[in-house]
Amino acid sequence: MEIAIVICLLVIAIVLFATEKFSVDIVTLGMLLVLALSGIISPQEAFEGFSSDFIIILASIFVISGALAETGLLDKVGSQLIKVVKSKTLFVGYIMFITGALSAFMNNTSVTALVTGPVIGMCRKLKISPSKVLIPVAFASILGGTCTLIGTSTNIAVSGYIVQAGIEPLGFFEISFIGLIFLVTGIIFIVLFYRKLLPDYKEESYNERYEIAQYLSEIVVSEKSTLIGQPVFFSDLAKQEVRILKIIRNKEDFIPHRFTRIQANDILIVECSVENLIKIKETPELDVLADTIGDKEIENEKIILAELLILPGSQLINRSLKEARFRQNYDLVVLAIQRFGDTVSQKIGGIHLKIGDTLLVQGTQEDIDKNRNSNDFSIIGDFRVNMFKEKKGVFAAVIFLVAVIVGTLEWAPLSITFLGAALLTVLSGAINIDRVYQVINWKLLILIGGMTAFGTAMENSGASQFLAENILNLLGHLGPLYVMGGFVILVILLTQPMSNAAAALVVLPVAIDTAVMMNSDPRTFAIAIMLGASVSLIAPFEPSCILVFGPGKYKFADFLKVGLPLTLILFILLMFFVPIFWPLN
Repeated sequence: MEIAIVICLLVIAIVLFATEKFSVDIVTLGMLLVLALSGIISPQEAFEGFSSDFIIILASIFVISGALAETGLLDKVGSQLIKVVKSKTLFVGYIMFITGALSAFMNNTSVTALVTGPVIGMCRKLKISPSKVLIPVAFASILGGTCTLIGTSTNIAVSGYIVQAGIEPLGFFEISFIGLIFLVTGIIFIVLFYRKLLPDYKEESYNERYEIAQYLSEIVVSEKSTLIGQPVFFSDLAKQEVRILKIIRNKEDFIPHRFTRIQANDILIVECSVENLIKIKETPELDVLADTIGDKEIENEKIILAELLILPGSQLINRSLKEARFRQNYDLVVLAIQRFGDTVSQKIGGIHLKIGDTLLVQGTQEDIDKNRNSNDFSIIGDFRVNMFKEKKGVFAAVIFLVAVIVGTLEWAPLSITFLGAALLTVLSGAINIDRVYQVINWKLLILIGGMTAFGTAMENSGASQFLAENILNLLGHLGPLYVMGGFVILVILLTQPMSNAAAALVVLPVAIDTAVMMNSDPRTFAIAIMLGASVSLIAPFEPSCILVFGPGKYKFADFLKVGLPLTLILFILLMFFVPIFWPLN
């Protein structure tokens, strides 16, 4: 009975993770409640994963990475490195190398977010389509994470789990050699075939890309209009879901704010549906000058358009524009939102933002400039204006390096060294305490802690042994190498609907039991599964890929076309090198 409950919960979790009906942390906590209430795991076992040292390591790395970004050190170093190469031929490979090197020691999503804006800016200078470069950037950040223990949360989670299973933990640089093989292979493959495999999407005007022209109109307010004197945000037009984006008054253009009131003879640039435009046309007090307008009417010398990319750790994530008071807080008007290639221009105020969303905004050059250093979004295609706190940035980097050295030499546990480094960066003022709670990915920590407990439930219920026995009956006669390969393929497939760490933690208990039954080294199986979770580049569900999806104007098939053959090559390399470095017997 317990086996059936655990397996059913696993299937339900995979479906819920894939459909995103509920947040991953809610699903994880719900599973823990069911497992604890059914008696499959004790309350202590349910929450043991959250007190593990690998949770401390992960949280500390988020804080240290956040501090390095907060001081502007990473922006300065990254932008300077990106500007070095001016050759079109070398640019893609060079950018992949820089991204992979940074990702070996930082969260890959943060690295992708860091380099995306500057890379697009350099692409425009070199006259290269960003669509030729951004998928390679995302892939390099993922593969770079396979080079060290802290390169990705999956590595840390797997190392923590195998310790609980009585297996020797991973060394800091233990996987570096095979990780470098993966990274170099990825770079060579992309450099050789990116011209053929990657799309060449040309730059479009904002109107063409976001298809907003059909919703923009130009209206004149007559001297008899009842709109005169009404606040812009609470006017009769606003109540009809008509957004006033810009006002032309006495030949001067400006973006209205909360205190702006409509005056006679104002020319209003508005965004509304066709149905509302028809109603406006029937209003005698208003004259519609143009049903649709172009870039010139919404952008000029004073008021410009820009694209913003929602970053990981942004306080805008899971909040709507209305809830975040976006217009009031940033003095920018959002014209449209693009997510996975789909554009929304109507009723955008209620849409809850997600990481990787691109926002088309309108504002003055001054308003754009003052938001360049925002922690919530980056301006696509531009370099940040660094507010570089030199001493604090260098101090944070040195402390991070010392933590790596001390932990690698085993003078102190990694959890202690990284926690100490995180605490010192906060005390130094490199990052303030409020920002600390924003940069930590709490959902990921809950997911990993909960899935670790789920692994315990699989052991307690006998589900892992049950599945292991059936896998042995099916594939055991082929030998341990083929069985291990089957688990790697399984984890590669599971990383499509689930996070890499969750997929690895689901498969690990079964794989370890299977290895023990076959008299093979369970540590070899664990490392293969861990690496398999990081070489799955088939679909754009990894956060790094989501971040470049919009800016690169990609389609789902674009990732499949280049990611599938590269994943196959990396799988073959994994199956060849893992048994050499970590023998099966």
